[in-house]
Amino acid sequence: MSPYIAEIIGTAILMLFGSGVVANVVLNKTKGNSSGWIVITWGWAMGVFIAVFTVGQFSGAHINPAVTLGLATAGLFDWGLVVPYILAQILGAFIGSSLVWLAYKDHFEATEDGPTKLAVFSTGPEIRNYSSNFITEVIGTFILILGVLYLPLPGFMSVDGELLTSIVLNGEEVGFGLGALSALPVGLLVLGIGLALGGPTGYAINPARDLGPRIAHAILPFSNKGSSDWAYSWVPIVAPMVGALLAAALYLIL
Repeated sequence: MSPYIAEIIGTAILMLFGSGVVANVVLNKTKGNSSGWIVITWGWAMGVFIAVFTVGQFSGAHINPAVTLGLATAGLFDWGLVVPYILAQILGAFIGSSLVWLAYKDHFEATEDGPTKLAVFSTGPEIRNYSSNFITEVIGTFILILGVLYLPLPGFMSVDGELLTSIVLNGEEVGFGLGALSALPVGLLVLGIGLALGGPTGYAINPARDLGPRIAHAILPFSNKGSSDWAYSWVPIVAPMVGALLAAALYLIL
């Protein structure tokens, strides 16, 4: 499988689980309505687990532009593939969240509150303070990328500390990423970030996870849509990239 197709599929899987669990919890007349934050964080963790397990062998399962940027900055991924990977991830996130809309179409119509519908697609702060929101997302993504860079998985780490599984494109090794054995540790890492740091902003920690679905929210046809909140959208795009750069910098220093 092409690594680009794998990134589309992996990120779509991530969003199918992630947006799906949010839809189940917040939309009206669902079986999981009002089941709470613990359910949401577990749903996202399972999305990461299944996505990494499924496509890790093909693309390294970055499924997140912050992961791609962090690995490239740390010297573990070809810079020439960064933009194609990120575009694939955004497209995959758009597809995954659109499938959730299709699955929950009747429940979107049964829900009148616009911000509740937006929450299925993208993140938003509980207290809107852009500087605080930005810092929260930087911290969460820093922990994520640092964890990815230092996952100690037997058989996937070299004696020099280079990580996980090689990605081969057109017969050439182009970098490293997450293999199937990474699925559970990364899923648990995302679960922990959600439980510990998700309260202020909803822990985007992934620009594609927020941007692709926000675009889907803007163009999909459903009633009482409300604003897509583009005024906030720069935070879950820029802050995770900053967090990734800081984590990669620390990795290089150490």
